[in-house]
Amino acid sequence: MYLGLDLGTSGVKALLIDGDQQPVASGHGPLDVSRPHPGWSEQDPAHWLAACEHAIGELKASHPNELAAVRGIGLSGQMHGATLLDRDDKVLRPCILWNDTRSHAEAAMLDAAPRFRELTGNIVFPGFTAPKLVWVKANEPEIFARVAKVLLPKDYLRLWLSGEHISEMSDSAGTSWLDVGKRRWSGELLAVTGLDESHMPTLVEGTQPAGALRAELASKWGMQAGIPIAGGAGDNAASACGMGTVGEGHAFVSLGTSGVLFASNAAYLPNPASAVHTFCHALPQTWHQMGVILSATDSLNWLAGIAGREAGDLTAELGDDLRAPSGVTFLPYLSGERTPYNDAAIRGAFAGLAHESGRAALTQAVLEGVAFAFRDSLEALASAGTRLERVTAIGGGSRSLYWLKAIATALGIPVDVPADGDFGAAFGAARLGLIAATGADPFSVCTPPATSRTIEPDAGLTQAYEEARRRYRALYPAIKGVSA
Repeated sequence: MYLGLDLGTSGVKALLIDGDQQPVASGHGPLDVSRPHPGWSEQDPAHWLAACEHAIGELKASHPNELAAVRGIGLSGQMHGATLLDRDDKVLRPCILWNDTRSHAEAAMLDAAPRFRELTGNIVFPGFTAPKLVWVKANEPEIFARVAKVLLPKDYLRLWLSGEHISEMSDSAGTSWLDVGKRRWSGELLAVTGLDESHMPTLVEGTQPAGALRAELASKWGMQAGIPIAGGAGDNAASACGMGTVGEGHAFVSLGTSGVLFASNAAYLPNPASAVHTFCHALPQTWHQMGVILSATDSLNWLAGIAGREAGDLTAELGDDLRAPSGVTFLPYLSGERTPYNDAAIRGAFAGLAHESGRAALTQAVLEGVAFAFRDSLEALASAGTRLERVTAIGGGSRSLYWLKAIATALGIPVDVPADGDFGAAFGAARLGLIAATGADPFSVCTPPATSRTIEPDAGLTQAYEEARRRYRALYPAIKGVSA
Protein backbone atom coordinates (compact mmCIF):
# COMPACT_ATOMS: atom_id res chain seq x y z
CA MET A 1 0.00 0.00 0.00
CA TYR A 2 0.97 3.64 -0.51
CA LEU A 3 -0.39 6.69 1.32
CA GLY A 4 -1.02 10.12 -0.19
CA LEU A 5 -1.58 13.09 2.12
CA ASP A 6 -2.98 16.27 0.60
CA LEU A 7 -3.09 19.38 2.78
CA GLY A 8 -5.72 21.56 1.12
CA THR A 9 -7.22 24.85 2.20
CA SER A 10 -10.46 23.26 3.42
CA GLY A 11 -9.09 19.99 4.75
CA VAL A 12 -6.50 17.20 4.77
CA LYS A 13 -7.21 14.14 2.65
CA ALA A 14 -5.49 10.81 3.27
CA LEU A 15 -5.72 8.30 0.41
CA LEU A 16 -4.55 4.69 0.38
CA ILE A 17 -3.74 3.02 -2.95
CA ASP A 18 -2.49 -0.48 -3.59
CA GLY A 19 0.45 -1.61 -5.70
CA ASP A 20 -1.73 -1.50 -8.81
CA GLN A 21 -2.57 2.15 -8.06
CA GLN A 22 -6.17 1.35 -7.22
CA PRO A 23 -7.68 3.57 -4.49
CA VAL A 24 -8.52 1.48 -1.44
CA ALA A 25 -9.76 3.94 1.21
CA SER A 26 -9.66 7.59 2.17
CA GLY A 27 -10.01 9.74 5.26
CA HIS A 28 -10.62 13.45 5.71
CA GLY A 29 -9.94 16.05 8.36
CA PRO A 30 -11.66 19.46 7.97
CA LEU A 31 -9.98 22.88 8.16
CA ASP A 32 -11.22 26.44 8.44
CA VAL A 33 -9.66 29.69 7.23
CA SER A 34 -9.26 32.73 9.47
CA ARG A 35 -9.76 36.17 7.87
CA PRO A 36 -8.93 38.65 10.67
CA HIS A 37 -8.78 41.62 8.28
CA PRO A 38 -9.95 42.29 4.69
CA GLY A 39 -7.58 40.57 2.26
CA TRP A 40 -6.02 38.41 4.99
CA SER A 41 -6.17 34.61 4.97
CA GLU A 42 -4.49 32.52 7.66
CA GLN A 43 -4.44 29.07 9.27
CA ASP A 44 -2.89 27.74 12.45
CA PRO A 45 -0.42 24.97 11.48
CA ALA A 46 -1.47 23.07 14.59
CA HIS A 47 -4.85 22.64 12.91
CA TRP A 48 -3.11 20.97 9.95
CA LEU A 49 -1.63 18.35 12.26
CA ALA A 50 -4.98 17.76 13.97
CA ALA A 51 -6.72 17.41 10.57
CA CYS A 52 -4.03 14.96 9.40
CA GLU A 53 -4.41 12.95 12.62
CA HIS A 54 -8.17 12.85 12.03
CA ALA A 55 -7.82 11.73 8.41
CA ILE A 56 -5.33 8.97 9.22
CA GLY A 57 -7.42 8.03 12.26
CA GLU A 58 -10.33 7.33 9.92
CA LEU A 59 -8.11 5.03 7.87
CA LYS A 60 -6.90 3.26 10.98
CA ALA A 61 -10.49 2.69 12.10
CA SER A 62 -11.71 1.40 8.75
CA HIS A 63 -8.63 -0.22 7.16
CA PRO A 64 -6.02 -1.00 9.85
CA ASN A 65 -4.43 -3.89 7.92
CA GLU A 66 -4.03 -1.81 4.77
CA LEU A 67 -2.54 1.06 6.75
CA ALA A 68 -0.05 -1.36 8.30
CA ALA A 69 0.96 -2.43 4.77
CA VAL A 70 1.99 1.09 3.66
CA ARG A 71 5.50 1.16 2.17
CA GLY A 72 5.67 4.75 0.90
CA ILE A 73 4.11 8.13 1.70
CA GLY A 74 3.69 11.11 -0.60
CA LEU A 75 2.80 14.70 0.30
CA SER A 76 0.84 17.38 -1.52
CA GLY A 77 -0.29 20.75 -0.30
CA GLN A 78 -1.61 24.24 -0.86
CA MET A 79 1.24 26.35 -2.20
CA HIS A 80 2.90 29.63 -1.19
CA GLY A 81 1.99 29.61 2.52
CA ALA A 82 4.55 31.15 4.89
CA THR A 83 5.02 28.87 7.91
CA LEU A 84 7.54 30.61 10.17
CA LEU A 85 9.52 28.59 12.72
CA ASP A 86 12.05 29.53 15.41
CA ARG A 87 15.23 27.59 16.22
CA ASP A 88 13.20 25.04 18.19
CA ASP A 89 10.77 24.53 15.28
CA LYS A 90 8.07 26.38 17.21
CA VAL A 91 5.50 28.13 15.00
CA LEU A 92 5.85 31.90 15.41
CA ARG A 93 2.53 33.09 13.96
CA PRO A 94 -0.42 31.75 11.94
CA CYS A 95 0.56 30.71 8.42
CA ILE A 96 -0.16 33.40 5.80
CA LEU A 97 -1.94 31.52 3.00
CA TRP A 98 -1.78 31.53 -0.79
CA ASN A 99 -4.89 33.72 -1.21
CA ASP A 100 -3.76 36.38 1.27
CA THR A 101 -3.17 39.72 -0.47
CA ARG A 102 -1.82 41.90 2.36
CA SER A 103 1.68 41.97 0.85
CA HIS A 104 0.67 43.50 -2.50
CA ALA A 105 2.93 46.54 -1.98
CA GLU A 106 5.87 44.34 -0.98
CA ALA A 107 5.27 42.10 -4.00
CA ALA A 108 5.30 45.11 -6.32
CA MET A 109 8.55 46.28 -4.74
CA LEU A 110 10.26 42.93 -5.28
CA ASP A 111 8.82 42.57 -8.78
CA ALA A 112 10.34 45.93 -9.72
CA ALA A 113 13.78 44.39 -9.20
CA PRO A 114 14.51 42.73 -12.59
CA ARG A 115 16.41 39.78 -11.11
CA PHE A 116 13.26 38.28 -9.60
CA ARG A 117 11.58 37.76 -12.98
CA GLU A 118 14.89 36.80 -14.59
CA LEU A 119 15.66 34.03 -12.09
CA THR A 120 12.19 32.79 -11.11
CA GLY A 121 10.49 33.15 -14.50
CA ASN A 122 7.47 34.65 -12.75
CA ILE A 123 5.92 37.87 -11.60
CA VAL A 124 6.27 38.26 -7.83
CA PHE A 125 2.61 37.84 -6.90
CA PRO A 126 1.22 39.01 -3.54
CA GLY A 127 0.24 35.42 -2.73
CA PHE A 128 3.82 34.14 -3.11
CA THR A 129 5.98 33.50 -0.07
CA ALA A 130 8.81 36.02 -0.39
CA PRO A 131 6.69 39.21 -0.21
CA LYS A 132 4.97 37.82 2.89
CA LEU A 133 8.31 37.70 4.65
CA VAL A 134 9.01 41.29 3.64
CA TRP A 135 5.62 42.23 5.12
CA VAL A 136 6.42 40.40 8.35
CA LYS A 137 9.81 42.13 8.52
CA ALA A 138 8.14 45.54 8.22
CA ASN A 139 5.06 44.92 10.37
CA GLU A 140 6.09 42.23 12.86
CA PRO A 141 9.86 42.79 13.24
CA GLU A 142 10.05 40.95 16.55
CA ILE A 143 8.72 37.81 14.82
CA PHE A 144 10.94 38.22 11.76
CA ALA A 145 14.00 38.44 14.01
CA ARG A 146 13.20 34.98 15.43
CA VAL A 147 12.62 33.23 12.09
CA ALA A 148 15.00 30.28 11.70
CA LYS A 149 13.13 28.33 9.01
CA VAL A 150 10.43 29.12 6.46
CA LEU A 151 8.43 26.07 5.40
CA LEU A 152 5.60 25.60 2.93
CA PRO A 153 2.46 23.99 4.39
CA LYS A 154 3.02 20.41 3.21
CA ASP A 155 6.65 20.61 4.33
CA TYR A 156 5.52 21.51 7.85
CA LEU A 157 3.58 18.23 7.74
CA ARG A 158 6.82 16.54 6.67
CA LEU A 159 8.65 18.08 9.62
CA TRP A 160 6.02 16.63 11.97
CA LEU A 161 6.06 13.25 10.21
CA SER A 162 9.83 12.88 9.88
CA GLY A 163 11.67 15.59 11.83
CA GLU A 164 13.29 16.81 8.58
CA HIS A 165 13.36 20.28 6.96
CA ILE A 166 12.97 19.28 3.30
CA SER A 167 11.04 20.66 0.32
CA GLU A 168 10.92 19.91 -3.39
CA MET A 169 11.03 21.83 -6.66
CA SER A 170 7.39 22.29 -7.66
CA ASP A 171 6.23 23.85 -4.38
CA SER A 172 9.42 25.84 -3.87
CA ALA A 173 9.06 27.37 -7.35
CA GLY A 174 6.13 29.38 -5.95
CA THR A 175 8.16 31.17 -3.28
CA SER A 176 9.98 33.75 -5.51
CA TRP A 177 13.25 32.47 -4.04
CA LEU A 178 13.93 29.57 -6.42
CA ASP A 179 16.03 29.77 -9.57
CA VAL A 180 13.40 27.83 -11.50
CA GLY A 181 15.55 27.08 -14.55
CA LYS A 182 18.44 25.71 -12.45
CA ARG A 183 16.17 24.15 -9.77
CA ARG A 184 18.02 25.57 -6.76
CA TRP A 185 17.63 28.31 -4.16
CA SER A 186 18.88 31.75 -5.18
CA GLY A 187 21.04 33.29 -2.49
CA GLU A 188 20.77 36.58 -4.35
CA LEU A 189 16.96 36.69 -4.12
CA LEU A 190 16.92 35.48 -0.52
CA ALA A 191 19.29 38.28 0.46
CA VAL A 192 16.91 40.91 -0.89
CA THR A 193 14.32 39.74 1.65
CA GLY A 194 16.78 39.59 4.56
CA LEU A 195 17.19 35.80 4.49
CA ASP A 196 19.75 33.23 3.33
CA GLU A 197 19.81 29.56 2.45
CA SER A 198 20.03 28.55 6.13
CA HIS A 199 16.42 29.71 6.45
CA MET A 200 15.34 27.35 3.66
CA PRO A 201 14.69 23.59 3.69
CA THR A 202 16.90 21.20 1.74
CA LEU A 203 15.67 20.62 -1.83
CA VAL A 204 14.95 17.30 -3.57
CA GLU A 205 12.91 16.25 -6.59
CA GLY A 206 9.32 15.28 -5.92
CA THR A 207 9.99 11.64 -6.80
CA GLN A 208 12.91 11.25 -4.37
CA PRO A 209 12.81 10.03 -0.75
CA ALA A 210 12.71 13.02 1.62
CA GLY A 211 12.54 11.88 5.21
CA ALA A 212 11.11 8.80 6.91
CA LEU A 213 8.15 8.25 9.23
CA ARG A 214 9.00 8.75 12.92
CA ALA A 215 8.66 5.73 15.19
CA GLU A 216 6.28 7.57 17.55
CA LEU A 217 3.71 8.26 14.86
CA ALA A 218 4.19 4.85 13.23
CA SER A 219 3.37 3.16 16.54
CA LYS A 220 0.29 5.34 17.06
CA TRP A 221 -1.11 4.53 13.61
CA GLY A 222 -0.08 0.88 13.45
CA MET A 223 2.43 1.50 10.66
CA GLN A 224 6.08 0.63 10.13
CA ALA A 225 8.67 3.12 11.32
CA GLY A 226 11.08 4.43 8.71
CA ILE A 227 8.67 4.35 5.77
CA PRO A 228 10.11 6.70 3.09
CA ILE A 229 8.30 9.98 2.50
CA ALA A 230 8.55 11.30 -1.06
CA GLY A 231 9.47 14.88 -1.82
CA GLY A 232 5.91 15.23 -3.10
CA ALA A 233 4.52 18.27 -4.87
CA GLY A 234 2.54 21.45 -4.66
CA ASP A 235 -1.16 20.74 -5.05
CA ASN A 236 -1.40 21.48 -8.76
CA ALA A 237 1.71 19.51 -9.71
CA ALA A 238 0.45 16.65 -7.54
CA SER A 239 -2.91 16.76 -9.31
CA ALA A 240 -0.99 16.64 -12.60
CA CYS A 241 0.77 13.48 -11.43
CA GLY A 242 -2.60 12.02 -10.50
CA MET A 243 -4.03 12.96 -13.89
CA GLY A 244 -1.00 11.81 -15.85
CA THR A 245 -0.41 15.39 -17.01
CA VAL A 246 3.35 15.01 -17.17
CA GLY A 247 4.10 14.90 -20.91
CA GLU A 248 4.57 17.76 -23.34
CA GLY A 249 1.26 19.40 -24.30
CA HIS A 250 -0.88 17.56 -21.75
CA ALA A 251 -3.22 19.88 -19.84
CA PHE A 252 -6.03 20.01 -17.31
CA VAL A 253 -8.50 22.58 -16.03
CA SER A 254 -9.08 22.43 -12.27
CA LEU A 255 -12.32 23.74 -10.80
CA GLY A 256 -11.41 23.92 -7.14
CA THR A 257 -11.41 26.75 -4.61
CA SER A 258 -9.12 28.46 -7.04
CA GLY A 259 -9.11 27.72 -10.77
CA VAL A 260 -6.09 26.47 -12.66
CA LEU A 261 -5.35 25.89 -16.33
CA PHE A 262 -2.28 23.64 -16.16
CA ALA A 263 0.02 22.59 -19.01
CA SER A 264 3.03 20.29 -18.74
CA ASN A 265 6.28 21.25 -20.50
CA ALA A 266 9.46 19.36 -21.34
CA ALA A 267 11.47 22.60 -21.17
CA TYR A 268 11.64 25.77 -19.10
CA LEU A 269 9.51 28.35 -20.96
CA PRO A 270 9.15 31.49 -18.83
CA ASN A 271 7.08 34.47 -19.91
CA PRO A 272 6.30 36.45 -16.75
CA ALA A 273 4.75 39.38 -18.61
CA SER A 274 1.75 37.15 -19.36
CA ALA A 275 1.10 36.60 -15.63
CA VAL A 276 1.39 32.86 -16.29
CA HIS A 277 3.11 30.82 -13.59
CA THR A 278 6.13 28.88 -14.85
CA PHE A 279 7.14 26.33 -12.21
CA CYS A 280 9.17 23.15 -11.87
CA HIS A 281 7.10 19.99 -12.18
CA ALA A 282 7.27 17.22 -9.59
CA LEU A 283 9.20 14.99 -12.00
CA PRO A 284 12.89 15.66 -12.66
CA GLN A 285 13.74 17.93 -15.59
CA THR A 286 10.13 18.78 -16.32
CA TRP A 287 8.34 22.09 -15.86
CA HIS A 288 4.80 23.35 -16.16
CA GLN A 289 2.84 26.51 -16.83
CA MET A 290 -0.34 27.61 -15.10
CA GLY A 291 -2.91 30.29 -15.50
CA VAL A 292 -4.47 30.86 -12.08
CA ILE A 293 -7.74 32.49 -11.02
CA LEU A 294 -8.18 32.98 -7.29
CA SER A 295 -11.93 32.35 -6.93
CA ALA A 296 -13.40 29.49 -8.99
CA THR A 297 -15.75 27.32 -6.91
CA ASP A 298 -15.20 29.96 -4.24
CA SER A 299 -17.32 32.27 -6.41
CA LEU A 300 -20.19 29.77 -6.60
CA ASN A 301 -19.90 28.99 -2.88
CA TRP A 302 -20.04 32.71 -2.11
CA LEU A 303 -23.27 33.06 -4.11
CA ALA A 304 -24.68 29.93 -2.47
CA GLY A 305 -24.04 31.46 0.95
CA ILE A 306 -25.84 34.65 -0.05
CA ALA A 307 -28.75 32.68 -1.53
CA GLY A 308 -29.01 30.33 1.43
CA ARG A 309 -28.73 27.28 -0.85
CA GLU A 310 -26.19 24.56 -1.53
CA ALA A 311 -23.92 25.20 -4.53
CA GLY A 312 -25.16 22.02 -6.21
CA ASP A 313 -28.75 23.18 -5.86
CA LEU A 314 -27.93 26.42 -7.68
CA THR A 315 -26.33 24.66 -10.65
CA ALA A 316 -29.16 22.09 -10.73
CA GLU A 317 -31.62 24.96 -11.35
CA LEU A 318 -29.90 25.54 -14.70
CA GLY A 319 -30.27 21.94 -15.87
CA ASP A 320 -27.71 20.40 -18.22
CA ASP A 321 -28.50 22.22 -21.48
CA LEU A 322 -26.26 25.24 -22.06
CA ARG A 323 -28.08 28.57 -22.31
CA ALA A 324 -27.14 31.72 -24.15
CA PRO A 325 -25.69 34.36 -21.78
CA SER A 326 -28.49 36.43 -20.25
CA GLY A 327 -26.74 39.80 -20.32
CA VAL A 328 -25.73 39.60 -16.65
CA THR A 329 -21.94 39.57 -16.31
CA PHE A 330 -19.92 38.48 -13.29
CA LEU A 331 -16.26 39.18 -12.55
CA PRO A 332 -14.93 36.46 -10.20
CA TYR A 333 -12.37 38.69 -8.50
CA LEU A 334 -13.58 38.23 -4.92
CA SER A 335 -10.04 38.24 -3.54
CA GLY A 336 -8.14 39.89 -6.40
CA GLU A 337 -6.82 38.11 -9.48
CA ARG A 338 -3.58 36.62 -10.80
CA THR A 339 -3.76 35.68 -14.48
CA PRO A 340 -3.82 37.85 -16.52
CA TYR A 341 -3.92 40.99 -14.36
CA ASN A 342 -1.81 40.42 -11.22
CA ASP A 343 -4.17 42.76 -9.37
CA ALA A 344 -4.60 42.20 -5.64
CA ALA A 345 -6.88 45.21 -5.19
CA ILE A 346 -9.52 44.42 -7.82
CA ARG A 347 -12.79 43.00 -6.51
CA GLY A 348 -15.71 41.15 -8.07
CA ALA A 349 -18.78 42.66 -9.68
CA PHE A 350 -22.14 41.91 -11.23
CA ALA A 351 -23.16 44.07 -14.19
CA GLY A 352 -26.24 44.15 -16.39
CA LEU A 353 -28.70 43.41 -13.57
CA ALA A 354 -32.39 44.03 -14.29
CA HIS A 355 -35.72 43.40 -12.55
CA GLU A 356 -35.96 40.05 -14.29
CA SER A 357 -32.51 38.93 -13.11
CA GLY A 358 -33.40 36.13 -10.73
CA ARG A 359 -31.28 33.65 -8.85
CA ALA A 360 -30.74 31.42 -11.89
CA ALA A 361 -29.43 34.36 -13.93
CA LEU A 362 -26.91 35.16 -11.20
CA THR A 363 -25.79 31.53 -11.00
CA GLN A 364 -25.42 31.38 -14.78
CA ALA A 365 -23.37 34.60 -14.74
CA VAL A 366 -21.05 33.22 -12.05
CA LEU A 367 -20.40 30.03 -14.03
CA GLU A 368 -19.79 32.06 -17.20
CA GLY A 369 -17.53 34.53 -15.41
CA VAL A 370 -15.28 31.73 -14.19
CA ALA A 371 -15.31 30.18 -17.68
CA PHE A 372 -14.22 33.49 -19.20
CA ALA A 373 -11.47 33.77 -16.59
CA PHE A 374 -10.18 30.40 -17.82
CA ARG A 375 -10.27 31.78 -21.36
CA ASP A 376 -8.04 34.63 -20.17
CA SER A 377 -5.60 31.99 -18.90
CA LEU A 378 -5.78 30.06 -22.17
CA GLU A 379 -4.74 33.17 -24.09
CA ALA A 380 -2.01 33.94 -21.57
CA LEU A 381 -0.61 30.42 -22.02
CA ALA A 382 -0.64 30.92 -25.78
CA SER A 383 1.37 34.11 -25.39
CA ALA A 384 3.87 32.11 -23.32
CA GLY A 385 4.31 29.60 -26.14
CA THR A 386 1.85 26.87 -25.10
CA ARG A 387 -1.16 26.17 -27.31
CA LEU A 388 -3.67 23.62 -26.09
CA GLU A 389 -5.90 21.43 -28.23
CA ARG A 390 -7.94 19.90 -25.36
CA VAL A 391 -8.02 19.77 -21.57
CA THR A 392 -9.18 17.31 -18.91
CA ALA A 393 -11.47 18.60 -16.16
CA ILE A 394 -10.85 17.91 -12.46
CA GLY A 395 -11.97 19.40 -9.16
CA GLY A 396 -15.26 19.64 -7.33
CA GLY A 397 -16.79 22.07 -9.81
CA SER A 398 -16.32 19.55 -12.63
CA ARG A 399 -19.32 17.63 -11.26
CA SER A 400 -21.50 20.29 -12.91
CA LEU A 401 -22.11 19.28 -16.53
CA TYR A 402 -23.47 22.75 -17.26
CA TRP A 403 -20.26 24.37 -16.02
CA LEU A 404 -18.13 22.04 -18.15
CA LYS A 405 -20.18 22.90 -21.23
CA ALA A 406 -19.71 26.61 -20.47
CA ILE A 407 -15.95 26.13 -20.12
CA ALA A 408 -15.64 24.12 -23.34
CA THR A 409 -17.60 26.79 -25.23
CA ALA A 410 -15.66 29.67 -23.67
CA LEU A 411 -12.30 28.00 -24.41
CA GLY A 412 -13.29 26.75 -27.85
CA ILE A 413 -11.65 23.35 -27.26
CA PRO A 414 -12.94 19.94 -26.09
CA VAL A 415 -13.05 19.14 -22.37
CA ASP A 416 -12.43 15.50 -21.43
CA VAL A 417 -14.06 14.06 -18.33
CA PRO A 418 -12.11 11.22 -16.71
CA ALA A 419 -13.76 7.93 -15.85
CA ASP A 420 -14.99 7.59 -12.30
CA GLY A 421 -12.14 7.59 -9.87
CA ASP A 422 -10.02 9.73 -7.61
CA PHE A 423 -7.27 11.37 -9.66
CA GLY A 424 -6.62 14.49 -7.61
CA ALA A 425 -3.70 15.73 -5.54
CA ALA A 426 -3.90 12.98 -2.89
CA PHE A 427 -3.74 10.34 -5.62
CA GLY A 428 -0.78 12.10 -7.24
CA ALA A 429 0.94 12.27 -3.86
CA ALA A 430 0.38 8.54 -3.34
CA ARG A 431 1.89 7.89 -6.78
CA LEU A 432 4.96 9.92 -5.78
CA GLY A 433 5.17 7.86 -2.58
CA LEU A 434 5.14 4.70 -4.69
CA ILE A 435 7.91 6.03 -6.94
CA ALA A 436 10.08 7.10 -4.00
CA ALA A 437 9.65 3.73 -2.28
CA THR A 438 10.15 1.48 -5.30
CA GLY A 439 12.30 3.47 -7.73
CA ALA A 440 9.72 2.93 -10.49
CA ASP A 441 9.91 5.04 -13.65
CA PRO A 442 7.80 8.19 -13.00
CA PHE A 443 6.39 8.34 -16.52
CA SER A 444 5.22 4.72 -16.38
CA VAL A 445 3.49 5.36 -13.04
CA CYS A 446 1.93 8.77 -13.81
CA THR A 447 -0.36 7.68 -16.65
CA PRO A 448 -3.68 9.36 -17.54
CA PRO A 449 -7.04 7.85 -16.61
CA ALA A 450 -9.54 6.62 -19.14
CA THR A 451 -11.90 9.28 -20.52
CA SER A 452 -15.59 8.69 -19.82
CA ARG A 453 -16.90 11.43 -22.10
CA THR A 454 -15.77 14.42 -24.10
CA ILE A 455 -17.66 17.71 -24.03
CA GLU A 456 -17.34 19.67 -27.26
CA PRO A 457 -17.85 23.44 -27.52
CA ASP A 458 -21.47 24.34 -28.35
CA ALA A 459 -21.07 25.72 -31.87
CA GLY A 460 -24.57 27.20 -31.78
CA LEU A 461 -23.63 29.41 -28.83
CA THR A 462 -20.08 30.32 -29.83
CA GLN A 463 -21.03 33.75 -31.13
CA ALA A 464 -23.20 34.54 -28.11
CA TYR A 465 -20.35 33.52 -25.81
CA GLU A 466 -17.89 35.70 -27.72
CA GLU A 467 -20.21 38.69 -27.34
CA ALA A 468 -20.61 37.99 -23.62
CA ARG A 469 -16.86 37.66 -23.27
CA ARG A 470 -16.37 41.09 -24.87
CA ARG A 471 -18.64 42.54 -22.19
CA TYR A 472 -16.67 40.61 -19.57
CA ARG A 473 -13.32 41.93 -20.82
CA ALA A 474 -14.59 45.52 -20.94
CA LEU A 475 -15.62 45.45 -17.28
CA TYR A 476 -12.17 45.09 -15.70
CA PRO A 477 -10.75 48.41 -16.98
CA ALA A 478 -14.11 50.06 -16.26
CA ILE A 479 -14.07 49.18 -12.53
CA LYS A 480 -10.31 49.16 -11.88
CA GLY A 481 -9.55 51.71 -9.21
CA VAL A 482 -13.12 52.02 -7.94
CA SER A 483 -13.85 48.48 -6.72
CA ALA A 484 -11.38 48.17 -3.85
